[in-house]
Amino acid sequence: MAARPALGPLAMAAVTAVAMAVASPAGSGESSVYLSSWAVRVAAGPREAGGLAQRHGLLCLGQVIEGEPYYHFKHRGIRQKALSRHWGWNMRLTKEPKVLWFEQQTVKRRTKRSVSVVPTDPWFHKQWYMNNDINPDLNILSAWSKGYTGLGVVVAVLDDGVEKDHPDLSANYDPLASYDFNSNDPDPQPRYTPEDENRHGTRCAGEVAAAANNGICGAGVAYKARVGGVRMLDGLITDVVEAQALSLQPQHIHIYSASWGPWDDGRTVDGPGVLAAEAFYRGVTQGRGGLGSIFVWAAGNGGINYDNCNCDGYTNSIYTLTVGSATAGGHRPSYAEGCSAILTTTYSSRISSNMQIVTTDLHHGCTHTHTGTSASAPLAAGIIALALEANPALTWRDLQHLVIRTSRPADLQAEDWAVNGVGQKVSHYYGYGLLDAGLLVEMAKAWPGTRPQQKCSVNALHTPQNIGSELSVSADGSPCSKGTRHILSLEHVQVQLSLSYSRRGDLEITLTSPMGTTSTLVSLRPYDTSQEGYKDWTFMSTHFWDENPNGTWTLRLENKGDAYNTGLLTSFILHLHGTDEDMRSRRPPAAGTAECLRRDTQGACEECSSSSPYAHGRSCLSYCPPRHYSRPRRATHVCASCHPSCYTCQGPSANSCTSCPFNSTFQELTHSCVAPQGISPQEELQSDLLPVLICGCLILSAILCATYFCALKGGSCCPRAAKTV
Repeated sequence: MAARPALGPLAMAAVTAVAMAVASPAGSGESSVYLSSWAVRVAAGPREAGGLAQRHGLLCLGQVIEGEPYYHFKHRGIRQKALSRHWGWNMRLTKEPKVLWFEQQTVKRRTKRSVSVVPTDPWFHKQWYMNNDINPDLNILSAWSKGYTGLGVVVAVLDDGVEKDHPDLSANYDPLASYDFNSNDPDPQPRYTPEDENRHGTRCAGEVAAAANNGICGAGVAYKARVGGVRMLDGLITDVVEAQALSLQPQHIHIYSASWGPWDDGRTVDGPGVLAAEAFYRGVTQGRGGLGSIFVWAAGNGGINYDNCNCDGYTNSIYTLTVGSATAGGHRPSYAEGCSAILTTTYSSRISSNMQIVTTDLHHGCTHTHTGTSASAPLAAGIIALALEANPALTWRDLQHLVIRTSRPADLQAEDWAVNGVGQKVSHYYGYGLLDAGLLVEMAKAWPGTRPQQKCSVNALHTPQNIGSELSVSADGSPCSKGTRHILSLEHVQVQLSLSYSRRGDLEITLTSPMGTTSTLVSLRPYDTSQEGYKDWTFMSTHFWDENPNGTWTLRLENKGDAYNTGLLTSFILHLHGTDEDMRSRRPPAAGTAECLRRDTQGACEECSSSSPYAHGRSCLSYCPPRHYSRPRRATHVCASCHPSCYTCQGPSANSCTSCPFNSTFQELTHSCVAPQGISPQEELQSDLLPVLICGCLILSAILCATYFCALKGGSCCPRAAKTV
């Protein structure tokens, strides 16, 4: 292909001027672009209009409006676009007595009033967990494509403060959802220190509601939601402080996001005090006008210490929605705790690169290194905000039902995946799987509501029993499936225990349902050497969701440590929560099955439903993801790949870019992307590796030079091995 000739300075200036004029809307005070066509009113009729055009060397393209004396004249010989009116042809039409009115046509800029699915923020390309860079991601683009952005939903981040004047947060900052309980004032601004240790809350807030399309950092999951900051972790933490934070403005705040809890040291057993427990209960019974406050909680970062989040009374509360973590490759991070209280999972890190979670940072900055289960919970809070926009009437229990039904095991790797009694896969590390934002908002729109919560308690132990190396105790759940307030479908199951044991962490406790599902309530905790046992401690499991409680439940306690351990079980109460409706019929179809109407021999979708009209491999989507554009194909549209230089493109060809990768420049006139100094966009995306490569090359060069120098000196300068005797 021949190279294009370079434009001279004057030609380049003219092209730039035309491009600027094309981009300027009429009436904006900027230059208009005039076309070689005119709208002309000729009352004498079509024949006279055609003759008039011919006399003046113009082409008559017919009536503009059928039956009305307005005609479209065009001249092929003059320049198609100009920055000024064509005075000669305008003068001729002015002198023509049969022309009652005319107007030379100008370019009018009009934009589609639709939601732009892909944000233009400079770091959105780094948000791999939501920009379709991995498969599966959290499917947030699908929720955005349906028009949901968190508008009207208020999220409060309970943490060490929020930088309310951050340029990516200030537009969505909500002072009514904010307070400083450490200093007792309304300003949640974090306390700045040389180490910036109070950055946690600002980072979590940006994940939820950083503004989109403002040229700063990336985009929050619910980028039009309101976000508040509650400063409570930068000082003495008491039951009073926690209760105040958990009960702040319960009729104004919809979602409380918390990424904290007791020590994740693998030996602590602790939970809410009297006041905080009351705040949880009042929140779900009276918050949001009686629909219930939504408490989203991070599962905990004690995985490296073999901790279990069922020893954390915040994550194992039935009133909290506990969120686990996964890496981009579908593995459990080393820091992630597991337990039977986890409902769902979002991402937190990407091992294959240095990019983790993109969000706002202190001092009006940005970061792509936020990680931990602390990063997972705010992502879930943002996704739940999208669901509440789709259906503001959802109760706190509705949302837990929906989250379970819209979490996918996908490619998450774990050895403990099991199928419960109603055919649902569940794991102690991931709950019911990776949360799917697109499916969640779709189900939320049509969710009919859940019948009232029923509770049934069974006192299963009447005399203390020695635990020894192993102990099994049965409980009869049949009374809970009878009567006027019976449970047909389970939700949360709690086991309230009192026991002594010589080394608490050596005791593994499991519960098996009448339908054969076994859930581990607490696993081996090698660092927990306490001799206190469990004093009226309540474990919780979500693994029996939708099962029928009728039949025999089995509690099993097993010594996993020293054979000389001893203990005594003194109390076992089984608490069953659920509803008197059979909820099994409310399960969504397998991903992609309902939307795809016909597949080819390789399994790729050939025809999609109207609700998700774009075929993308084996799936049907309601949008075409970044680096793809919609191309018609027979009965459907296929998401075809953009040219590698584009981040997004619109077709009809692959190289018609609409936005560019990071650091590339968008050329509006040609709809192309140009990397600086001739660097290709692919090379630009790999620029993060450049310092590492340079450093490695320098070290290697130093080693080679030193070796060569030593060789020239006869080895006298080279280190020698010490003599052994």
